[in-house]
This record gives sequence, structure tokens and C-alpha cells, in this order.
Amino acid sequence: MPAGTAVKAAIEELRNALGALDRAIDLRFERERDSVEMEQEIHRVHADRSRLAQELDQSEFRANRLEEVNREVSRRLVTAMETIRAVLDR
Repeated sequence: MPAGTAVKAAIEELRNALGALDRAIDLRFERERDSVEMEQEIHRVHADRSRLAQELDQSEFRANRLEEVNREVSRRLVTAMETIRAVLDR
């Protein structure tokens, strides 16, 4: 193999190796970007979950409070009805 041909073949191999290296670097950057995006999405999901859990706790508190108020109103209505009946019976 003449020297010029060997040099051309070596240069071609070097170009191929550099092309493969470029592709590997691009793939690595893409995976890294995907990883960062995934971490950001996980962070958003956790923030949403935390917010929803807090809203659920508040809703449960309000529901319990409404239930207590409802029982108190019912008790007062019964008392008022009994008082009215007692007055009417006299």
C-alpha cells in the first residue's frame, strides 16, 4: 500500500471515529437533557401532590366543620320546635 493511500485510509478512519464520537456526545447530551427534564417533571409532580394534599386536608377540615355546624343547627331546631310545642300546649 503506497504511503499516500495509507494516510488517506488513516484520515478516513479518523473522520469515522470523530463522527462516532460526535454522535456519542450528542446522544450523551440528549440523555442528560432528558434526565434534567425528567427531574424537573418529578419536582413538578411532587409540588402538585403536596398542593393537592394540602387542599384535601383543608377540604376535609371544612367538611368536618360543616358537619359540626349542621349537627348544632339540627339540635337548635329540635330545641326550638320543642319550645314552640310547649308554648302551644299551654
